[in-house]
Amino acid sequence: MSSAEPGRFFCTAGRGLEPFLAREVQARLGATEVDCVAGKVFFRAAAGPGELRKLRSGERLFLLLKKHGPLPVTRNRGKMLHEIKSFVTEEPEYWLDIISVWRKLHGHKRKTDDVSEEKSLALKRNSEETNTASKRQKTEQVRTVMSEECQAEGGETCVAPERMSGQECCIESKTSSEFPSKGSGENPTANEELSFSFRVSCRCSGAIARILTSQEIGRAIGIALVKQCGWHADLRDPDLEIFVHLNDIHSVVGIPLFRLPLANREYIQTAGLRSTVAWAMASLAEISAGAFVLDPMCGLGMILLEAAKEWPEAYYWGADISDSQLEGADGNIRTAGLMDKIELLKASVKALPLPSESFDSVISDIPFGKKFKTTNDTQLLTDILQEMERSRPSFDQPASTGRTRESGMHFPCYPGVSD
Repeated sequence: MSSAEPGRFFCTAGRGLEPFLAREVQARLGATEVDCVAGKVFFRAAAGPGELRKLRSGERLFLLLKKHGPLPVTRNRGKMLHEIKSFVTEEPEYWLDIISVWRKLHGHKRKTDDVSEEKSLALKRNSEETNTASKRQKTEQVRTVMSEECQAEGGETCVAPERMSGQECCIESKTSSEFPSKGSGENPTANEELSFSFRVSCRCSGAIARILTSQEIGRAIGIALVKQCGWHADLRDPDLEIFVHLNDIHSVVGIPLFRLPLANREYIQTAGLRSTVAWAMASLAEISAGAFVLDPMCGLGMILLEAAKEWPEAYYWGADISDSQLEGADGNIRTAGLMDKIELLKASVKALPLPSESFDSVISDIPFGKKFKTTNDTQLLTDILQEMERSRPSFDQPASTGRTRESGMHFPCYPGVSD
């Protein structure tokens, strides 16, 4: 997609990260029509895959197909399924446009791309019997199964349409005419290229989830797409994934642009703090060129890695009392190629062997909650904050803690972290 062709996108975000993501898409992509909701940020931007991949605070990025308010809920399950299928599959021409944009952004190449336009047209002139047999053979490949791969997001179910009967195959012959046919003469090459394998990933919550399951909805949508588009289901390695999220706030349909989440950093060898959270915390420090940045409880070095990647003109130090954590951090730093930017030392956060007022910023993910805590949080926090205060001229360190209110401490706090 060229810079003159803005597209509609949405990106999922961890709890509390939506404002960070909204600011980032505006600053990094020049996004417009930015809309924040719980867990998602919708926006319009003229950006290519390279620019979109640079988003640091988002989880998964989608090309937006449909966005509406909540669908009407009734006790009539058949009527509800019909409404959902209509919502997803209506406007076939719009589907063609969106798939075309997806191909440009995704760089998708057909597995068999050696069929010329003339051969494609000749194949479409085969007998009606051959076409019917081909359709039936295609539907044999379609099955209903839960995919283990699609549990990355809670409540999400990946399904494929169940095997269709002969009667349904006849229905397919009629309904597929709603979607521009390959032999219609309008653009046979484009339509030939739109033959995809696909799967449906469905999440539903709220009132609609009390009537229909994600699997039922996904299966119904899958069958509708097979009929309308002529695609075939593949749960393991599909060309295309259709993401559907229905709840009491909105109804959303999208296509993931990348197979892996944006949060999966190629330079992280051993993961610790979520990369998106680490980036958000580092962004609060407003790191400038030449600044000295300290993480006195660096763990596996996630905050330092994200900061050094985003603001490479600064200098970073990390301390930790654990040998295993420092070994993991060292491995991550080497994998990221940041040995000249990040220094590590073994030390207690309560007694750092560093000169006073020697750092411009102090950032840290302070232990809290049930998994990471000590028996005396209040005293530990007091000791940590005193040492942080000693390390820099003025005390405005971004820090992460879920215990701020209970301990009586008041300082900038990232609100979305939990363990």
